[in-house]
Amino acid sequence: MIIQKLIDLTMPITAQTPVYPGDPKPKIEPAATFAQDGYHVSRLVLGSHSGTHVDAPFHFCEHGWRLDDVPLTYFLGRGAVINATGKAEGEAVTMADAAPYIPKLSPGTIVLFHTGWSQYAGTKRYFSHPYVAPEVIEAMLGRGVRTFFIDALNIDPPDGSSFHAHELILGANGVIGENFVNFERIDFDDPYIIALPLSLPGCDGSPVRAVAVQWA
Repeated sequence: MIIQKLIDLTMPITAQTPVYPGDPKPKIEPAATFAQDGYHVSRLVLGSHSGTHVDAPFHFCEHGWRLDDVPLTYFLGRGAVINATGKAEGEAVTMADAAPYIPKLSPGTIVLFHTGWSQYAGTKRYFSHPYVAPEVIEAMLGRGVRTFFIDALNIDPPDGSSFHAHELILGANGVIGENFVNFERIDFDDPYIIALPLSLPGCDGSPVRAVAVQWA
């Protein structure tokens, strides 16, 4: 097989990258410079949920899998894009939106909730994103899905009133990914998704470099 198309689904990490309120803001600064040291090294300060990232079950479950417990197979596989564009601020992705896709889901499928909200990254509106209703998550878990990605800051309501999706997915030792971008560029069927985390033993999450691949 050869790669016919490769789409970057990753939000760049800079000092301006939006973070969940209260999370550490990324900071990138020189630790060594060519002028002074003869080489360049940068110092990175960031939270485990900075930019495009994945949540391990330990994020919400004290006895859930930590990042290094999660099989790497959870972070790559066939993707299913759920079209949930056109939602208003704080509006739920419902079963009416998801129902046409659910019969096609199976264990190993990576669900991509396409809200279109990544277009607002860097603006105040990005923090008033749509979210996924718990019944949608329950139905997909019932189909064996354990990996859920969204192109928004959070898979749960933006006002922080509940974390039902986190509790359901992570409670089932599943994986959540947030702050993805460019889902609208996946214009082909059965994209192969790769979103591998850093090797951070014992951690609750990690930034990822995510891509969608079309094989020829």
